Parts: sequence; structure tokens; C-alpha cells
Amino acid sequence: QLQLVESGGGLVQPGGSLTLSCAASGSTLDYYAVGWFRQAPGQERDRVSCVTSNGRTVYADAVKGRFTISRDNAKNTVDLRMNSLKPEDTAVYYCAASRECEILWWDYNYWGQGTQVAVSS
Repeated sequence: QLQLVESGGGLVQPGGSLTLSCAASGSTLDYYAVGWFRQAPGQERDRVSCVTSNGRTVYADAVKGRFTISRDNAKNTVDLRMNSLKPEDTAVYYCAASRECEILWWDYNYWGQGTQVAVSS
């Protein structure tokens, strides 16, 4: 079974940068779409970005131009580079894998445990 583990979360100041990593084991990510989601207290779980098995990327409007998703098939990882961070980016960030990007979050098949990102001065 595919297992996902996120890392790289932490506390950063507004305007700072942070890179999250999603490491897979048990199977290759090559044929999966991988999405990054976030959920803040009292808010819905939203998809931040997703990358298809072919390397196509999509971004939520709130993060376009600031976040970059990338995959490294040789390392079996997917990263999320977050620049120009804002307090509203504070949330628990999850990576998840599925056959395609354009499905609702609860239909993604595999999930990591989540990593906390806090943006505060």
C-alpha cells in the first residue's frame, strides 16, 4: 500500500518561505496525481495545488504566483515551495494521492498525517 509522509512544516514570519515535502513509500508515485491540501481551524479543507502523473500543475487562486508544486520521480517525492507567506496561509497541510487531480478531496485515496504551517510575526 502507498504511504505518504509530509515534512517541512514550522513557524515562519510573514513574507518568508517554506518548502513542504511529501515522501512516498510502499509504491511509486509515478502514476498518481498528488495534491496538497490545507485546513485551518474553523475552515473547510481546500486544495492548494495538484500535479498530475504527466507533470501538469494546478493552483488555487489564493496561492497562484506564490506556491510551486513539483515532483521528483527518482526520489518518489512531491514538494510544495511556498513563498511570500501570509498569515492566512496558516493551516495543517496534507498531501494526498489519487488517479487524477480533478476530484473532491474526500475521494483522494491516500493521505499523509499532515504538517503544521504557522505564519506569524
